[in-house]
Amino acid sequence: MRDYREFISEKTHYFESEKPFETELGAVLPGLRVAYRTWGKLDREKNNVIVICHALTGSADADAWWDGMFAEGGAFDPSKDFIICSNVLGSCYGTTGPMSRNPLTGMRYGPDFPLVTIRDMVHVQRLLLDALGIERLRLVVGASLGGMQVLEWGFLYPGMVQAMMPMGVSGRHSSWCIAQSEAQRQAIYADRDWKGGWYEPEAPPASGLAAARMMAMCSYRSFENFQSRFGRKVQDDGLFSVESYLRYQGRKLVDRFDANTYVTLTKAMDMHDLSRGRGVYEEVLGSLPIPVEILSIKSDVLYPKEEQEELGRLLPVSRVIYLDEPYGHDAFLIDIEKVSRMVVEFKQERAADVRGNVRQPMTSKPV
Repeated sequence: MRDYREFISEKTHYFESEKPFETELGAVLPGLRVAYRTWGKLDREKNNVIVICHALTGSADADAWWDGMFAEGGAFDPSKDFIICSNVLGSCYGTTGPMSRNPLTGMRYGPDFPLVTIRDMVHVQRLLLDALGIERLRLVVGASLGGMQVLEWGFLYPGMVQAMMPMGVSGRHSSWCIAQSEAQRQAIYADRDWKGGWYEPEAPPASGLAAARMMAMCSYRSFENFQSRFGRKVQDDGLFSVESYLRYQGRKLVDRFDANTYVTLTKAMDMHDLSRGRGVYEEVLGSLPIPVEILSIKSDVLYPKEEQEELGRLLPVSRVIYLDEPYGHDAFLIDIEKVSRMVVEFKQERAADVRGNVRQPMTSKPV
């Protein structure tokens, strides 16, 4: 079975807990391991902490997948900020997940890894921060699955979080998104090497996971982006350029990701609902007092801008800002210069409010 340590930076640290961890749905993990990275130094008051939450196939190596956001004067400035990014519960990049060995059996969890939720992921992140002695978060930021974690941070630990910046996300997963996830999972289940979630070390699922990634890529980009980039161009091998691109993306994910992990995390995303067990959706969102800047990508077909605008209407101290680019959902990874500037401006605004002990009203603005 593939060893995913080759995809983990040598700078990665690990937090180990031998205490049992009970998930939101009642399963018990006998212990936890959390892979994480840090940049910069804690200030004396421990008040310069920024938490980055990663997306579906991301890792703790935020400086790799969000390259360009880390710079002096940029969104994440190691000369001023103490930045933390941890690999989520259920992933395959160092944190306890399906690829981990169950200490009670000595065997990998595989498909027996329990269902986890976004709230479980945030609770595990809180355990890590407790171990690091951190009690206040200047900013929590992330997109997609990361954005779901950002929102849950506000509801689970409002006393810790000073500001939040979720990107390209909704307050609850739509039937449209759930349908996308299920179609991708069914492609994995249909793989001849799947065998109920277990597979031979020499033959990890390839075609199913690759097909799932190809489907996902069609929702991560936009019609305009595909048309301008590929059109109907045909390569020398007879394939349309867009066919070749999708096959490449599928193979690339198979080389670095685990099929059981993909199933685990997409199911967690499907359960995302800020109001679950808390009350009426509108009332729950209306109870959050934390300043929230919501980044909406106008060309996003997976999480359309109407969902971010709904968050903006319901969260009482919030503002929607718009990234008007043709790249689709993945724009937060592509137009780094603009996204970094948005984060910087929000940090500066929040810092000014803290110095003046004033909470200024937030109004939507185009970017």
